[in-house]
Amino acid sequence: MKRKSWAGSRRHSAPAPPVVKKTRSAAAEREQDEPPPAGPETRLRLTDRLYFAILCQKPKSGAANTHHFCIDDELVYENFYADFGPLNLAMVYRYCCKLNKKLKSFTLIRKKIIHYTGFDQKKQANAAFLIGSYAIIYLRESPENVYRLLLSGTISYLPFRDASFGTCSFHLTLLDCFHAINKALLHGFLDFNVFDVDEYEHYEKAENGDFNWIIPNKFIAFSGPHSRSKIENGYPHHAPEAYFPYFRRHKVTTIIRLNKKMYDAKRFIDAGFEHYDLFFADGSTPSDTIVKTFLNICENAEGVIAVHCKAGLGRTGTLIACYIMKHYRMTAAETIAWIRINRPGSVIGPQQHFLVEKQSELWTEGDIFRAKLKGNSKITVTKILTGVDDISINDAKNRRTNRKDTELYSDEDETNCVTQGDKLRALKSKRQGKATITVPLTWLLAMLVSTLCSIVIWWIVCGSLLPSLLFCLDGLRT
Repeated sequence: MKRKSWAGSRRHSAPAPPVVKKTRSAAAEREQDEPPPAGPETRLRLTDRLYFAILCQKPKSGAANTHHFCIDDELVYENFYADFGPLNLAMVYRYCCKLNKKLKSFTLIRKKIIHYTGFDQKKQANAAFLIGSYAIIYLRESPENVYRLLLSGTISYLPFRDASFGTCSFHLTLLDCFHAINKALLHGFLDFNVFDVDEYEHYEKAENGDFNWIIPNKFIAFSGPHSRSKIENGYPHHAPEAYFPYFRRHKVTTIIRLNKKMYDAKRFIDAGFEHYDLFFADGSTPSDTIVKTFLNICENAEGVIAVHCKAGLGRTGTLIACYIMKHYRMTAAETIAWIRINRPGSVIGPQQHFLVEKQSELWTEGDIFRAKLKGNSKITVTKILTGVDDISINDAKNRRTNRKDTELYSDEDETNCVTQGDKLRALKSKRQGKATITVPLTWLLAMLVSTLCSIVIWWIVCGSLLPSLLFCLDGLRT
C-alpha cells in the first residue's frame, strides 16, 4: 500500500525528486513505441522515464530517446569471504544523487533513463537493491510494490549472505533490504538531508577508526581499541584516546566492550565515559543475562552508546540488533539488513538464527516496555553486571535448562589464538589497502599529463612568440 503523504511519514523529507509520472500498475511494462528486447534481456519500467534493464551487452551510446547508465564497476561491494552485498549506505546515497541528477538534467529531459546491469547475478542483486531503494526513498513506493515490479516475468535475484567462511545457512532477500530501508525512513534512521557521506566513508576505514553509526544519535559500532596505537598484521589498532575527540563531539557517554580486555577500561572512565564489560566468545551468541544487561544499559544511558567487540561486526551487531527488534519491532531479517547496510559484514553465522529465535520474545518485551512508559509506570532496572565472572555463555542452541549446556568462557582463551574477529579485521584492512593504492597512481598520471602540457605550452611560446618578442625588442633598441 502506497503512502499518501511523504511529509507525513518523516520529520525530515529527502531532497525533492524530479517530477515523474507513476506507472498505472506494479506489473512490468514496455514502451508501446519500442520493440521488446530480443533474447534473455529484460527491461522493467518503474515510471514513464525510469527503467531497469538486464542486458547481455553494453548498449550503443548516442540514442535519441534513451540514456543508458551502469554502476556495476563504479559502486562495488568489498567482500570479506563469499558475501557480496547489499551495498553500503554511502553507495545508496551516491546512487540516488547520480540518478536524481540524470532525471533533472536539461540535456536528458526528453530521454528515458535506463539503469542497466549485466548477467553477473551478484551485480544484478546489488543493482536491483539500489534502484529499489531509490523507488522507496524518492518515489514513495512500498517495499512490496518495488519487489513485485523487479520480479516481473521470470527474473530472480540471488539472496545476500553473511561474511562467514563456509556454507551459507541464512538468506537475506531483496525484500528484507527494502523493508529495512522503509522502516529506517519511518523511524528516522535514514535522512539523506543530513547524511554526511564524506564522514561515513572517512571513519569506516580501518586507519581512521573503523566505526559506523547504526542508529543516529543512539548507537555507534566500532572495532575494538588496543592498549596503544600500532599496526599489527596489516591492521591499524587505535588506543582509546584516539576516539575521545569524535565521541565527545557526538555526545557519546557509554562504552560497551564485548571482547577480551585489550586495553584498560580506566582510560575511558577517567575521560568521563561510562564503561561496561559484557564478554562472550567470538562468533558465538549471547546468553539471556547478557542480552538483558545490554538492553538495561542502553535504555538508561543518557547519551550515545558506542559498542565494540574485536572487529565490531558479529557480537556488536547481534546485541544492537536485539535493541532495535525490541524497541522498533523490526523483524530479525530487516534488522540484520539495516545493520549490514550501515556496517557491512555484521551479524555472522549462528548469530543470524539466534536473532530469528529471539524475535517474538523481544517484541513482547518491547510491547510491555512501551505500555509501561505510556502508563507512566516506573520501570525496574536490574543490576548492571560489569564483570565476566558472573556471565556465562550458552551452547549454539542457546538452551538454558541443562547445566551441561552452559559453560563459563574466559577472555584469556582468545589471547593466544587467531579468532574470527582477527581474520575479519585483517581482510578489511587488506581490501582497503588495495583501494588506496589507486589514489597515488591516479595522482601520478595527472602529474604526468600536467607536465606534458606544460612542456608543449613552453615549446609553443619558445618556438613562436619568444623570437618575435626578441625581434621587436631589438628593433626598439636600434
